[in-house]
Amino acid sequence: MLSRDLDTYVVLQRARGLKFTTQSGLLRSFVAFAEAAGDTHIRTAHALDWAAGTVSRNQTCTRLAIVRRFAEHLAIVDPAHEVPPADAFGRWRFERRIPHIYSGAEIATLMAAARRLGPVGTIRGQTLATLIGLLAATGLRVSEALGLELEDVTAEGLVVRETKFRKSRLVPLHPSAWAALDGYMRRRSEVRMAGSALFVGDRGRSPAYVTLYALFLRIGRETGIRGLPGEKGPRLHDLRHTFAVRSLEACEGDRRAISRHMLALATYLGHADPSHTWWYLQATPTLMRHIADAGEALMAEGSA
Repeated sequence: MLSRDLDTYVVLQRARGLKFTTQSGLLRSFVAFAEAAGDTHIRTAHALDWAAGTVSRNQTCTRLAIVRRFAEHLAIVDPAHEVPPADAFGRWRFERRIPHIYSGAEIATLMAAARRLGPVGTIRGQTLATLIGLLAATGLRVSEALGLELEDVTAEGLVVRETKFRKSRLVPLHPSAWAALDGYMRRRSEVRMAGSALFVGDRGRSPAYVTLYALFLRIGRETGIRGLPGEKGPRLHDLRHTFAVRSLEACEGDRRAISRHMLALATYLGHADPSHTWWYLQATPTLMRHIADAGEALMAEGSA
């Protein structure tokens, strides 16, 4: 019964325009946990047990918030569903993680470590290395990169189709990115039974995000870029932040040029509104120097 309720709930959320991928995955995990305990309705005790079964308080509170919204939705029609208290694990407010801005050396180190992944003769290391390089060179979302098909690689660039906000866009590539992608596609052509996905594993299918992320965590720890299991550290998604910051660092200091650049960057990143792009920017020494120079220029204009 809970499985059927969840299927209906997921369809509803996606009809609202949400991708609802992470949330649906977590809710399926919860429903499997609850049904294994014999529940046909949401029970607070089991919801709390499930939410607590993770490595950090932040993840626990996130899981609780997701299952609470599901419970509130079901309880409107059937009050037999229990809605867990919001403060069951103490007061909590979502805090956006401070992104890690990768250096060029760190990106090169990760890519080299990815290429060394075994077993010998498999493509998974090359797939991860190319994915890391492409994310760094384009600022694509991880889901967008993994969703690319061979037909999306065109002479003009990469066609990113109906991802977040159901928007499609063309992403031009630097010649160095083209060269790396061409090399990967030649290696990919040797994989037997390869399907239409651009990025593939050894069986020719698009690799699961969780599989690639586990490999990313492994090479991150091996290279010292990430800490021990359970510790926070750089993520694949931070390559998108890095792209945004480095592109702004390379922009001329003229205020009008920066405004034009931000509009172009928002379009390139696939943001519905340029204001969303500011969330991807993080202070770096170069940006702080640009801000200081701009401030001095503004003061000079005011005193002239």
